[in-house]
Amino acid sequence: MQSEPAITPELVAKHGLTPEEYQRIETILGRTPNFTELGVFSVMWSEHCSYKNSRIELRKFPTEGPRVLVKAGEENAGVIDVGDGWGVAFKMESHNHPSAIEPFQGAATGVGGIIRDIFTMGARPVFSLNSLRFGPIQGDGEAVRTNRRLFAGVVAGISHYGNCIGIPTIGGEIYFDESYQGNPLVNVFCLGVLRHEQIARGAAKGVGNPVFYVGAETGRDGLAGAAFASRDLTEESKEDRPAVQVGDPFKEKLHLDACLELLATDAVAGIQDMGAAGLTCSTCETASRGGSGVEIDLNLVPQREPGMTPYEILLSESQERMLIIAKKGREAEVQAIFDKWDLPCARIGVVNDDGMMRVKVGDRVAAEIPARALADEAPLYRREAKARPPEPPLDLATVPEVDLHAALLTLLAHPTIASKHWVWRQYDHMVRTGTMVAPGSDAAVFYVREAGKILAATSDCNALYCKLDPREGARIAVAEAARNLACSGATPLAVTDNLNFGNPHRPENFWQLRECVEGLAEMCRAFDTPVTGGNVSLYNENPDGAIFPTPTVGMVGLIEDETHVTTQNFKAEGDVILLLGEPGDELGGSQFLAVVHGRKEGLPPRLNVEHELALQKALRDLIRTGKIRSAHDCSEGGLAVALAECCVSGAEQIGAAFWLEGIRDDQMLFNESQSRVVVSVAAEDAATILARFSEAGVPAQEIGRVGGMELTAEFRHTTYSWPVETLRETWHDSIGKIMGAS
Repeated sequence: MQSEPAITPELVAKHGLTPEEYQRIETILGRTPNFTELGVFSVMWSEHCSYKNSRIELRKFPTEGPRVLVKAGEENAGVIDVGDGWGVAFKMESHNHPSAIEPFQGAATGVGGIIRDIFTMGARPVFSLNSLRFGPIQGDGEAVRTNRRLFAGVVAGISHYGNCIGIPTIGGEIYFDESYQGNPLVNVFCLGVLRHEQIARGAAKGVGNPVFYVGAETGRDGLAGAAFASRDLTEESKEDRPAVQVGDPFKEKLHLDACLELLATDAVAGIQDMGAAGLTCSTCETASRGGSGVEIDLNLVPQREPGMTPYEILLSESQERMLIIAKKGREAEVQAIFDKWDLPCARIGVVNDDGMMRVKVGDRVAAEIPARALADEAPLYRREAKARPPEPPLDLATVPEVDLHAALLTLLAHPTIASKHWVWRQYDHMVRTGTMVAPGSDAAVFYVREAGKILAATSDCNALYCKLDPREGARIAVAEAARNLACSGATPLAVTDNLNFGNPHRPENFWQLRECVEGLAEMCRAFDTPVTGGNVSLYNENPDGAIFPTPTVGMVGLIEDETHVTTQNFKAEGDVILLLGEPGDELGGSQFLAVVHGRKEGLPPRLNVEHELALQKALRDLIRTGKIRSAHDCSEGGLAVALAECCVSGAEQIGAAFWLEGIRDDQMLFNESQSRVVVSVAAEDAATILARFSEAGVPAQEIGRVGGMELTAEFRHTTYSWPVETLRETWHDSIGKIMGAS
């Protein structure tokens, strides 16, 4: 057996530990750690596992509410009550760095990981979303070609895993900006359904209960997902390896069904996914939650490669694996179920009462660490924060007038605004036959047949707003998510988030993180949407600096009746178009300013919480009367883009004419002021509906009519007109043409 490296300051630093952290480890152990223990502490005390740079900030989130069944941080995912004894478990996580290295497998294993977080709770996964960010894909040059390769690979990885396992990907969002050059964001969301009594816990309870390793064998491929690469630390790790973990969706499907079947037997005392930090994390976390200890023997762990060291086995993040604490005397049932599904299953240890995570190789102890200290007592840091000077308001006099006819087409063709049809067509969003609103509308809508519930879900974040004003940008992310749900007819229930930022050691980056968290927390309280969990991804940077701060919000809502489901596209000739909310005039931080003028500047729009809450409540109330034919949020690109999407996003296209006056034409067409929704109603209902909004204190006005085959904007001095066919082709085909598709 090869001797382990000596513990030196250089080796400690290579493991990402500071001298003070290493001293703390020695104090916990009462001795010098061995090489394996150093690796174990390194991954468990990394940001990815311990949130040591962000946990203090995350405590600001509201996490409680009458619908919360499992709170954030308690288990692998939060659980929300949706009525009649049913709950939903949902969560969002990232696989940013692996996807930058190998986009297909990085994205695929991200999907696999979030699915496991859901069925570990005892829930059957029913749908997924994703929130993606890439560098620019338009134009030429090596950097653009790299972005297109990353984009294509990530989409292919998501579709491969989701399609093979049979879980529909029904929505999400995709943005393109230079700040994500070389550092794409791949944030994946999954939701599952379960009865209240089916909630499973990840705690190692019951002294003498056996510990089982189930699922795929452990390999060296998973080591790239750890906080550092062990290939640089051990001689036996020098051979070539895959860059990231390799996923197997077919094995995951077997794994899912086997685990849910086992959970239905009441033979399980605890269950934990082997996700980040693999066997290390699942072992120490279950012991810590259970107030117990766990002892395992690595000789019993199923392995697909010979000669793996304890260090490699413990730190590998190979996919499709689970740790199960079975009830004593029920071992045969566990084995029989996994034999039935033709999956590896091995009894590798036992629960004890000494509070230790003890790892043995036969009779030799390879690691012996207090479980609670390892899992829950990582150092926490409040980093230095340095505020950036406030962004000055946009001086409209510096914005030259341009051809506004061409400007709308330019915006509709931009990949951030253009239809994501090229992406959606690769996803099987109809598997399970529950998708009621397909990808592309304000929110995805899914009928959960098991529970008889209609759920709406969305993910939102305008990172440019967050760059210009982090707190306001985060507030808007929550408000827009709730607005998208309201446009679909849903009442928001709860939030999961994925906080994507740069290096927290840089004071401006940490200030952005703190401001965004406080903005999210404020609005989650305002909307009564507790945060059920999520993920933090830091150190997202390229040579030019950090990504735009991107606090992605995933929000789930409930629709009480099928007749309330509402979509964004216009429905019938002659319908009246109403604008809810003030016309607005804010061009700062807008896509018009960024895409048409090449300027990412100005104060982004301001959000009035009271106005937003009133608008959304009134909109839901009117939708429930059956009088609202369509509803669409005004967001990126402003009113002109929203109206164009209403014309072209349905199965059949239809034109519209609208009229406004009062300010500059470009302001009126493309401003991104908040708390605005475009709705269409039957002509005979318009007066009644306007009166209802007035009674609710919500500004509303008639601005146009549906009909014809052109979108026409009539101003005091100018009329603009775009053929619907041109709008459709520009918006629908843009990404496909860029990516070389037909």
